[in-house]
Amino acid sequence: MRHFGHIAPEVRQRLFHREPCVFTAASPPHLLASALGATLYSPATRPRLADDILKQGGRGVTSMVVCLEDSIDDAEVADAEENLVRQFADLADRGVEPPLLFVRVRAAEQIPDLTRRLGPGLRLLSGFVLPKFTEERGVPFLEALTVAEAAADALGDALGGRRLFAMPVLESPELLHLESRAETLAGIARTVDKYRDRVLALRLGVTDFCSAYGLRRPPDMTAYDVQIVASVIADVVNVLGRADGTGFTVTGPVWEYFRVQERMFKPQLRRSPFLEGRAEELRQALIEHDMDGLLREIELDRANGLLGKTCIHPSHVLPVHALSVVSHEEFSDAEDILRPERGGGGVLRSSYTNKMNEVKPHRAWAERTLRRAEVFGVAKEDVGFVELLTAGLPG
Repeated sequence: MRHFGHIAPEVRQRLFHREPCVFTAASPPHLLASALGATLYSPATRPRLADDILKQGGRGVTSMVVCLEDSIDDAEVADAEENLVRQFADLADRGVEPPLLFVRVRAAEQIPDLTRRLGPGLRLLSGFVLPKFTEERGVPFLEALTVAEAAADALGDALGGRRLFAMPVLESPELLHLESRAETLAGIARTVDKYRDRVLALRLGVTDFCSAYGLRRPPDMTAYDVQIVASVIADVVNVLGRADGTGFTVTGPVWEYFRVQERMFKPQLRRSPFLEGRAEELRQALIEHDMDGLLREIELDRANGLLGKTCIHPSHVLPVHALSVVSHEEFSDAEDILRPERGGGGVLRSSYTNKMNEVKPHRAWAERTLRRAEVFGVAKEDVGFVELLTAGLPG
């Protein structure tokens, strides 16, 4: 699979200075963590789940979470598990590569149980999403995952030689509350460091943070406008997202609003390319479709050290991916900074002659930018968000 792999090769050639790379579920963990992109959640109760997964994969989704936790009623768990096992068997029979698939569980004991019940469908599973993650609750989840993988290996080739990864969700009240935040973060850091080879990425559960104070942000506000939430995001990145080799990929929070109707939105985009000087018309179209807040939040995610995003509606996927593509200017700066002859440091004028590139302070940014460029590609010099979004829309 690859980002923007659902659009025609000749269109990708027109859009990209450097195309996104191809990856599979067996690719190195650092590559998969960067490639998650917009991770689309789906309740495990959906009766046509296998069809939904393949449909979304055909529309550019590269990672999905099948949820057995908050998205379903407590009374539905047993039926949801049965449906999940049945739908994975259906997918395995079709022989088509799906997006990276994860299961969000409620309890640690579900991990070995589902791993056993999935049978041949286990080959399609990349791992588990672990809710309400703290040191106390997280260790049993991660130990269960280790046991489940070992049991699968003992059965033969069930996993095809791959690992089962964990994606902890940081959303507990202990992390939010000021008096327990530092201790909780330290415990989480100890746990994920101990199981570093198992943890693919850390996810932020901002809806649960808001719930603890009876809050819900409106569509014209981002998570960063809610100060109590913004402070937690900052602390999580501070402790767990460092660029010194100790950090993890931390993904952006969910955007709850999805009034976008693609059939209406698509022609408005195509009538309003920036190159024709009609940016204001596009901006108004985005606002009318509840997209303005989402786009601002995606930009703020990246500015605050997050990569990828939790999504609960397919209409959010393309904006996340389009805004994740590295611009030609960013790429030029990153390459200039990382040239071997710049190893001693110094300052240089950017190739776009509009900024200063300081080699040592900007090195970590440049390295992170080139990792993003590998999986999301580099746009051509005259290609922007509108062209990328329009090309990716179906039909």
